[in-house]
This record gives sequence, C-alpha cells and structure tokens, in this order.
Amino acid sequence: MEPSAARQRPAVDQRLSGSGAVKPRGSCSREVELKSTLRELLVYVVFLTDLCILTFGMVSMDMYYLNKVMSHLFLGPSSSEDDRSGFGSVGSRADFWRFAEGPLLDGLYWDKWYNNMTLTPQNNNSHIYYENLLLGVAQIRQLKVRNNTCSIYPYFHTFLEDCYSEYRYRAEDRSDFGLRNESEWTYTSASSLSPWYWGSMGLYSSGGYMFTLPKSKQESMEKLMFLRQNSWLTRGTRVVFIDFSTYNANINLFCIIKLVVEFPATGGALTSSHIYSVKLLRYVTYYDYFLASCEIIFCLFIITFIIQEAIKIVKLKKEYFRSAWNWLDLLLLVVSILAIAFNIYRTVEVSLLMEELLSDAHVYPDFYFLAFWQVLYNNMIAVNIFFAWIKVLIFKYISFNKTMTQLSSTLSRCAKDIIGFAIMFFIIFFAYAQLGHLVFGSQVEEFSTFQNCIFTQFRIVLGDFNFEAIEAANRILGPIYFITFVFFVFFVLLNMFLAIINDTYSEVKADFEVIPSQELQIRDLFRQSCNKALVKLKLKKPEIDTNPADESLGRKDIAKLSNGDGANEESHLKLSKLQKGKEKLHQKHPSTEDTDAVTAQSYVSTAEFQQLFRYTAELEKELKNTKAKLRKIVKSIQQLKDTSGKMAQ
Repeated sequence: MEPSAARQRPAVDQRLSGSGAVKPRGSCSREVELKSTLRELLVYVVFLTDLCILTFGMVSMDMYYLNKVMSHLFLGPSSSEDDRSGFGSVGSRADFWRFAEGPLLDGLYWDKWYNNMTLTPQNNNSHIYYENLLLGVAQIRQLKVRNNTCSIYPYFHTFLEDCYSEYRYRAEDRSDFGLRNESEWTYTSASSLSPWYWGSMGLYSSGGYMFTLPKSKQESMEKLMFLRQNSWLTRGTRVVFIDFSTYNANINLFCIIKLVVEFPATGGALTSSHIYSVKLLRYVTYYDYFLASCEIIFCLFIITFIIQEAIKIVKLKKEYFRSAWNWLDLLLLVVSILAIAFNIYRTVEVSLLMEELLSDAHVYPDFYFLAFWQVLYNNMIAVNIFFAWIKVLIFKYISFNKTMTQLSSTLSRCAKDIIGFAIMFFIIFFAYAQLGHLVFGSQVEEFSTFQNCIFTQFRIVLGDFNFEAIEAANRILGPIYFITFVFFVFFVLLNMFLAIINDTYSEVKADFEVIPSQELQIRDLFRQSCNKALVKLKLKKPEIDTNPADESLGRKDIAKLSNGDGANEESHLKLSKLQKGKEKLHQKHPSTEDTDAVTAQSYVSTAEFQQLFRYTAELEKELKNTKAKLRKIVKSIQQLKDTSGKMAQ
C-alpha cells in the first residue's frame, strides 16, 4: 500500500507506449494485472473443459435405459395371474418365497426365445433380455438377530417366551442353525472393506448366512424349494439380500443389482433396491483412449496447481488460510487427488476380479463393492466440478462485471442480517417440525420421522402439501398447524428475508452510482488489443494524441524538469507553480479528454473513502451549526433595527 501523499501527488512518472501516447502508471499496472488475471482465467477454462470431458465421459444415456429395463424386469408387477408375486408386493415371508421361486428365476434364466423355442446358451450362461450376460451366479444372504434380545414386561412373561429385537450389530445371531451342513446354515464373515447397507429400518453388516444359485433354472428352483421347506427364514430374520451382476458388451456397461427385503420387528416386510449401471472397463474404444489422454492432462494440471498452492503457502504462511477461496482451492485439489487414486485402484481391482470370475464361473463376483465406490466417485467428481464452475464463473473473476460485483457486495453486506434472521427462522421452523412429528407422526407418512417433517415443511413452503391427510389425522390441531405455519413462515418470515436482501441491494446499487468504477473493464482490454492488432496489420491508422496545446507544453516542461539538465531554481519554481495552477484548473473544470487520466490518477482506497465520508459528515454538522448562529445574529440585528426605528419615531 502506497502512502496517501504519494497517491495525491500528480502522476509525473509516466511511460511512453509504443504508439507515443503517455499512460499513467496506475492504469498500466491495472492493465498488467488484468492481463495476468485473464491469462489465469483462460488456463483455468482449459482445465475446466478437460474436467467436463472426463466427467461426462463417465456417464451416458445407456445407463438410464439399462437401469430402466432391469427395474421393469425385477421390480415391476408380475406378468403371471398372481399379482402378489411381484417384488413390490412382497409383504411377508411367504410373499418372499413366492417372488424368489417365480419372477426372480424367470428374470435370471432366459432359456427360451419369444416363440418358446428352447435356447442352448454357450457354457450354460444366461443372457438377460438376450443381451446382458449374467456374471457368475446370483447370491442370496440373510441377517438374523438372537432370541431374548429385548425386554418383556413382567405381566406378559406367562404369554410370551420369545423376543426378537430390531436389527443391531451386537444383537446379530452368528450361530449355526437348521441342517448345519451347508454354507446357507452357517454364518460367513465378510471382508472388512465391504460396505454396509443402510436400509429403511437399520444399518446392516456385510456378513450373514448366504448361498448361491446354480447355473440352471431347474436346479435353482429345487434349491429354493428345499430351503423354504426347511425354514431357512426364521422369526429372527431381519433382512434378505439378493445380489447379482450383468455385463452388456454392446455398450460396455456393468449392471449391479441388489434387491433388499427387510422384515422389521413390527412384522410384515419392506422392499428396496439398488441398481447401478457403471463403466468399469474404461479403455476399449478410441473415444476411451481419448479420455485416457484427457486424464493425463488432468493429472498434469493437478500437479501444476499443487506446486502453485505450495508456493502461495510458503509466501503467505498463515495469511493463506484466512481466505475462503484458498480453502476452496485446497478442497478441489484434495477431491481431485482422491479421484485419481480411486481411478487407478478401480482399474487394478476390476482386472483381478475378472481373472477370478474367468477361473470359476460358479461363484458370485462381488462387483457391488466396486459399483458402490464408483457411484461415490461419480458423486465426488460431480461436487468437484460444481465448485469448479462456481469458482471460475461467479466469484473468483467477479471484478470483470459490475452486476456480479453488486451481487457479491450485497451478499457480503447483508450476511450478518441473514445469519440473525436464519437463527430466528430455524427456531420457528424446527418448533413446527417437532409439533407435526408428535401430532401426526403415527398416522401420516410425511411426518413419521423428524427428517420427513423438515422436508415436508419445505414442500409446504413451495406449495406442495397434502392438507387432507393432516386434517384426517387431527381435525383440530391439523388446520391450526397448517394455517399458522403458512402465515408465520410463508407470509412473514420469507418476506422479511426478501426485504433484507432487497434493502441491501438498493443500498449497494446507490453506492455504485455515487462511486465511479476504478477498474479497467475487460472489454476495454479487448478493444485495445484489437486496435493494436489492426494497427500492426496496417488496417487502421494509429491514434494521434489530441491533447490541448497548453497541456502538451506542460508535459514537455515536466519532462525537461525531470531530466534535470542544468535547470535553474527559478525555472523550477515557475514550472511548479504552472503545474499546480493547471492541476487546480483541471480539478475545477475537468475536460472530457482527460476523464480517463483523472480517473486513473485519483484512485481512492476504501479506508480513505470512509475517512473522507466521516470528514464530510463532520463538516456538514459544522456548517449547520454555523448556519444556526448566523440566523440568530440576523434575528438580533433585525430586532435592533426594529427597536431603533421605534425610538426614532
């Protein structure tokens, strides 16, 4: 930061441009800064383009259609006469066996053509929809809880002997049961890296009692019937998982399917599913190799950014971590490094898993582990590119546009007011959420949990609500809750929020109209660059300096004075007086030609502007006091005149 005296003195130090025009140093430094910022922006846009190519290269419309056809096959209603055999209609253990022995096997084993002609698949492999190869075999797994894992009230001990709690890891049953001669009757521990499953009623571990289905449909039917007759599902069963994977060579996509049936402690059954279509084999086509080259460029960008951030940290030290944008840069780098590491790990793991699959086609290939982390990787990259766009287009290069500068100034100025308002808003919002959960939670699904209450109230604010369900749950408190919530939250609090932003924006806009912009706009830089290019191509004549004669003389005198070639003290004082007089003249009557020069030379920082503003306010106060005193003096003089006139009469 330069001293104020240095900024207030005339910009005597000037340099000549190539065209002969004289430019102030402030304008030149601003132009250099703008060019460097623009260069950084262009490099970042190239990086962002490369990142977009990588992210959109991971997804395609084929993923959606593959998920859709698999959902229709395994989750849709059954085509048989018994509508209760569909997966969505499973509501008990009997319904589960009906689904497993019917629609599940029909979907897994396609052994007939559409005209009932028998197919002879190669190596006894099934092709779902004739296009999707069933990898290995399907696996079915269950988790159980032990007996007497809950407390029974003493009055009911004579009526109840068994008690099975909801699923908890500590209450999980790992003892052998049933026939005890196969893997489906003994507990199998899973790998520590296998992800747990977060279901509707609990968080389930990756172990359990599991078995695989044979390669033929008839053998699978016989095995399922055998397990059903020997009561493989017990009262302690809390969840059953059905896992299998397919591969479509036409579009190079793996489809990993997990069907889940939960048996809560309340009785009945809840169904859910996860279908992931992912591209695990990355390098097959020419476009895939193009993506590989983009990945290499991405790695080079990340290495460059790491070096740049390391240099900044060494230079700025603790000051570096006080900027939110620096934290955002670090976040982008960390996410990018994790993405690169997972990409390498995924490629190695898929190759090992495929080798295991090819060695034994009668085992279940656990692609769900890779698909799960692939989805997390996609989500991570999506968040990464979101923040990258926010950084480059909205906030980091915000000074190029006046409207965006007003937006950022409005948000920063009203941040404290919004935080205070948010505290009051969420106190009232959560109070209504607790009221709705306690009053309607046992009867209305939207209020069954506290989280559902929060989402439901946001939907009410947006106009999406079910008033009939609330009124049916409680005829008195239902309408009172709805009307008061809409009044206080929608009509009062939301309008207060809009008023805070509106008033702040009006203030910021008024300040921008009073204070002239000191920044060189990017369009000016483009215009100057185009003019220079046209001059070099001899398509346009160079601009001629059209300053007044006296100004040019003054500049020549200043130049001679700065050279110091034997100028005497008298001429030095004369030229100084001339320059000061010219400055005063320009301050009183600035010419239109010198507007840009005055703007560049009269830069005022924020602190100086605030100091000048306070000084102006104090000066205005003193003027008001002086004006009041003058009024009293004038009034006294008038009274003296009146008394003297009366005495004269």
